[in-house]
Amino acid sequence: MRAYLSTLALAFTLIACSSAPEAPKPRIGTWGFDLTTMEKSVKPGDDFFRYVNGQWLDTFEIPADRSRYGAFDQLAESAEHDVRVIIDELATGNPAPGSVEQKVGDFYKSWMDEEQIAALGTEPLEAPLAQIDAVASHDDLMRQFGASSRESPLGFGLAADPADTTRYIIFVGQSGLGLPNRDYYLRDDERFAGYRTAYHDYIAKIFELAGIDGGEAKADAILALETKIAQVHWTPERSRDIEQTYNPMSLAEIKKLAPGFSWDSLLGEAGLGGAKNFVIEQTTAITDAGALTKSVPLSTWKDYLKFHFISSSAAYLPKPFDEASFEMFGKTLSGQPEQRERWKRGVQLMNRSMGEAVGEIYVQRHFPPEARAQITELVSNLSAAMEERIHTLEWMDDETRQAAQVKLGTFDPRVGYPSKWIDYSSLEVKPDDLLGNVLRSRKFDWNEDLKRLSGPVDRDLWGMNPQTVNAYYNPLMNQITFPAAILQAPFFDPAADPAINYGAIGGVIGHEIGHGFDDQGRKFDEKGLIRDWWTETSNERFTARSTVLGAQYNAFEPIEGLHVNGQLTMGENIGDLGGMQMAYAAYQRYVAEHGEPPVIDGFTGDQRFFLSWAQVWRAKMREDAARRQIVTDPHSPPQERVNGVVRNLDAWYAAFGVTESDKLYLAPDQRVRIW
Repeated sequence: MRAYLSTLALAFTLIACSSAPEAPKPRIGTWGFDLTTMEKSVKPGDDFFRYVNGQWLDTFEIPADRSRYGAFDQLAESAEHDVRVIIDELATGNPAPGSVEQKVGDFYKSWMDEEQIAALGTEPLEAPLAQIDAVASHDDLMRQFGASSRESPLGFGLAADPADTTRYIIFVGQSGLGLPNRDYYLRDDERFAGYRTAYHDYIAKIFELAGIDGGEAKADAILALETKIAQVHWTPERSRDIEQTYNPMSLAEIKKLAPGFSWDSLLGEAGLGGAKNFVIEQTTAITDAGALTKSVPLSTWKDYLKFHFISSSAAYLPKPFDEASFEMFGKTLSGQPEQRERWKRGVQLMNRSMGEAVGEIYVQRHFPPEARAQITELVSNLSAAMEERIHTLEWMDDETRQAAQVKLGTFDPRVGYPSKWIDYSSLEVKPDDLLGNVLRSRKFDWNEDLKRLSGPVDRDLWGMNPQTVNAYYNPLMNQITFPAAILQAPFFDPAADPAINYGAIGGVIGHEIGHGFDDQGRKFDEKGLIRDWWTETSNERFTARSTVLGAQYNAFEPIEGLHVNGQLTMGENIGDLGGMQMAYAAYQRYVAEHGEPPVIDGFTGDQRFFLSWAQVWRAKMREDAARRQIVTDPHSPPQERVNGVVRNLDAWYAAFGVTESDKLYLAPDQRVRIW
């Protein structure tokens, strides 16, 4: 009897086990990492990026419709497919007339209906171009500059006032270039000269397609005008210096600063006729651009406006316009061989135009509540790790330390999706009017800003859609925001090894926290006010460390003859370095609580932590796209985001046995330790 009972009990146990749900499996590999991508013949200390990603780098072919491809892009493609399903359902279903669902569906239909676009030809351009043709005075030109759908030498934006973050203020900054930035007009080398030649030909082509005579001569004049604008533009690194770009002024003061602009006409057309307070970012550029509005013939400015309006509308016009635009901005500037499929570009259009309408459905389907809870807990862990680090920083004095703790304690983390959604009920959408839909959408967005101008700052607004694979820090709000779409493998996977999550999404969370304390974010206090809360001693020590970090990145040469700009990328590099320092400290807290992790496939927990960081930044770029990033982007290229960080972390040296004989080795006294 006793034996019988034992057998019965065993049978019951087996049945119970077989009916229990299986533990979820990681999305990547067996523990959250893809071992097949590694190139173990490369020493980790010589090139950690290639050690982790070398096999992938050597064998992966960038898709023909991409200028770069990596972990971010792979996840973005997944989000695109998810959004496409939503949009297709709305476009082919039977939503209630006038509903936001109907508007999304009709907008997308207007994009996909190429026959209708071809049949309309250039008709959608007629009214806007007639308005430009009617410009007969300097004041008329200013009114065109103030229109939301027109290019101009200056741009407007609405943001919290750095002097009082409970209210909005208008920011005015340099603008007006068709090429990515001033370098593309002013760099004296063969490659950039080639970009300028292609751009000149593109301008002439746009006029030809629009049936406007004299395209070659107009292209000469427009390129010459934009070169003059580029000559007065500030460099990218200067434009990110808040101490230089924060210039609060009254209306009377900006009229004195840049008398070349007819401010009353310009602001009136923009809906800002009642605005009294502004922040002028690139002061001398605005002054000099204003002078150009009077020294350059009105006829040239009219051609400039026509070209930019047609060019910015090219994707919404018949195929020859779209192809010409892609040839210039896709192939020539980014090295992308093929245009993306139309549905993919349609998804991007909908994300730009009605992103939160789609995002509300996206989070219902693809972002479970438990994911939000897990990430919120991770943010808390990273903040606690940062608090401990601030407490023990040897270079920071007590007065500055206390202020830093206050700022960290008031960080506002936002995860997944906004607490309220944009109301699109006033946006008019027509299924047979693509360009009209795009222009009305732009006007809708600007009108939404104008409605907020007179009220208190809305802290619930988001600057990204939930379906965006990215994250950001807003120094004026002291907010860190993590949209739903980035909270997936390889960044975050609940089934992955904890070291993987701490090295991936932990590093990303730490990066965004770190922006609050980078070379620019540190100039804002806990309320988002521009205020110097640093003692002279701490300021000098921080600056000394960041200067060394900048010099390290200046030495990187991703393309022969073209170095990383350590000053332009300073904030992002500090964010990466500080983020990994925070993430590692948080991971050590986890280990202390749960015990030393096992060795998996020959890798310790610390090693897996760093492998994860390199996996996140796995990417390949076409040379033109890489050149564009180096010249214009405040983010370092992917390889430098990995190698430039790990070589400053003592734990990486210990994890992989890196020694003086390795190429990435830095002596302990040369390693930068900031946060």
